[in-house]
Amino acid sequence: MSLFLTAIGLMMIFEGIPYFCFPDQVKALAAKIPSIENGVLRGLGFVIIVLGLVVVYFGRLMYSND
Repeated sequence: MSLFLTAIGLMMIFEGIPYFCFPDQVKALAAKIPSIENGVLRGLGFVIIVLGLVVVYFGRLMYSND
């Protein structure tokens, strides 16, 4: 449970950084999102998911207690 809460906390930190540091740019990007095709957004989401899985995999591989 501790690892899960740590992961959620880190996710919240990284998600909040752009809103804190660059609020005007975040608003501009949010206004453009409806004009982006669904396929492009799905593709981007898929790539981000795969990259996240790769990071988790290698992170666990590097720091496993074998």
